[in-house]
Amino acid sequence: MATPRYAYRVSDEQLDPGDDLAPLPVRVVSQQIGDYLGRLGAVWVEGEVAEVTLRPGSAMAFIRLKDTSADISLQLTCHRSLLENGEPLPPNARIVAYAKVNWYAVRGTLSLMAREIRQVGIGELLARLEALKTLLASEGLFALDRKKELPFLPRKIGLICGRASAAEKDVVENARRRWPAVQFEIREVAVQGAAAVVEVSQALQELEANPLVDVIIITRGGGSFEDLLPFSDESLVRLAASCKTPIVSAIGHEKDAPLLDLVADYRASTPTDAAKRVVPDIAQEISDIEKLRDRALRSLVARLDFESQQIAQLRNRPVMKDPMVMVTTRVDELKALRDRALRGFASLLEIEKKELKGVRDHLRSLSPQSTMDRGYAVVQLTDGKILRDATKLKAGTALRIRVAKGETGATVTASND
Repeated sequence: MATPRYAYRVSDEQLDPGDDLAPLPVRVVSQQIGDYLGRLGAVWVEGEVAEVTLRPGSAMAFIRLKDTSADISLQLTCHRSLLENGEPLPPNARIVAYAKVNWYAVRGTLSLMAREIRQVGIGELLARLEALKTLLASEGLFALDRKKELPFLPRKIGLICGRASAAEKDVVENARRRWPAVQFEIREVAVQGAAAVVEVSQALQELEANPLVDVIIITRGGGSFEDLLPFSDESLVRLAASCKTPIVSAIGHEKDAPLLDLVADYRASTPTDAAKRVVPDIAQEISDIEKLRDRALRSLVARLDFESQQIAQLRNRPVMKDPMVMVTTRVDELKALRDRALRGFASLLEIEKKELKGVRDHLRSLSPQSTMDRGYAVVQLTDGKILRDATKLKAGTALRIRVAKGETGATVTASND
């Protein structure tokens, strides 16, 4: 295997400055880095004071400055008098420093040399939060129609809280006191400082991805205004707004109002209030069920009593006591109708009889037999023709004479000519 050409160093004289592949000594690299950084101008930098070191006999002070939203820090160096002449820096104080990048070539370390340090006042932080609040509100992240309804009885509750915090104990104990079978998915994270935003965001993403978690509680036990600033971070607020799982915010007490409270689906004033809000009280539910059961039983008994009374009233009606009364009451009506029909039919029959008799008598009066009964006779020729004109008869003509009873023959003896 071939050995790289810059795998070892022989002497300065063997270096070819024009050869880009020639290795550079550490001092040259460090000097070049220092020269490059030295050309950079001073900048204003904002961060959180993590540690202040004042060494005895040293004129310099060393400050570890952390980012407010990420786990990143830089070394900030300044003259000791800059801290002694200014306001004391409390732990986790937010500062703004006007500093220039400084490269310590001997150790190869980078730091910021501060020329001016200012503490970020509460008023300025409030103004920034108010501007961010206005921006998020204009995007509709705080709108009421975005709020999701909390489940009545969640399968599992996601809990984001501080490590071994009293808030965690309050939520868990109060929730289990109300509903002993409740289950938690707990994520213990930093709830203040530079790492808070990153850890809370990561825990929120994990619980949001868990299909068994029906509601997420983000809680801590209150604190100062500066302690609650991570819960007003824009990235965390936007992440909470994008979650599909309902979120309950129990960050501080009633007087504390980080921006996460405004985007959450429900704002609990305390961790205890959050526990009471996400699970029902089993004793109250049992009491309500018993009340509903008693109410249903009373309603059922009342309905049965009412229906029994209705049935009794129906049974006491005459028609129910003697069902045949419906038939017997109609017998007389049917008899009267039958008699009326018979009378009508007899009267009509009598009228028809009389009319038929009149027609019969009329027909009899017109009958030839009736005429012959009165003494008349019908004279016919032998061919059966009725004789109507006697002048046409001749002597010797044979005739047939029909009377009321029978007939006889005759002969014309003389004509009427």
